[in-house]
Amino acid sequence: MLDAAILAAAVPRWCAAMHAAAPELNALDGRLGDADLGATLDKCATLMAQAVPERPDALEGIFKRCAQASAKASGSSFGTLLTVALMTAAKRSAGVHSLGRVEMAALLSEVVSVLSARGGASLGDKTVLDSLHAIHLALESAPEGSDTRQLARQAVRDALEAFRDKPNRIGRARMFADKTIGMDDPGMVALQRMVDAL
Repeated sequence: MLDAAILAAAVPRWCAAMHAAAPELNALDGRLGDADLGATLDKCATLMAQAVPERPDALEGIFKRCAQASAKASGSSFGTLLTVALMTAAKRSAGVHSLGRVEMAALLSEVVSVLSARGGASLGDKTVLDSLHAIHLALESAPEGSDTRQLARQAVRDALEAFRDKPNRIGRARMFADKTIGMDDPGMVALQRMVDAL
């Protein structure tokens, strides 16, 4: 279950993880892109840490403040997708006190759909969408009482493993075509660091 108190407590962990992962993500992104993914998320984390109040009000408010912080921090493609994902989560959680496993699975499905429409990526292109979709499927099909955190961690690891030996098919990375086979997608690694922190 995810409620405002749990989410508010998770944001500082997310921020600390993004600060710590920034050099790794910049290095990974440098092999396939602009080498700024870590810097982007580092800046997002700095502003998000300032955006979440000590006394959280509701899920919608926290997601919205995090989205606004992300939008202010970065206009990069990944930063924009993060902003859109957080705004989608805010809309989905409007008037809702908490999200259970089924609701979180539905939220992730909507996020994947919205991000695909916004960024032009499809499932199978070897992007963060594939990892988000894997978490969605894991949560959707899990039996009641399952540890959602462990399910998410395993799903994101499995997705990274499954796509490592496939080529990137969108974004700047697609220009490297078959050279990306055997390499991890930076966005998928970033999501893994996020999930581990949360």
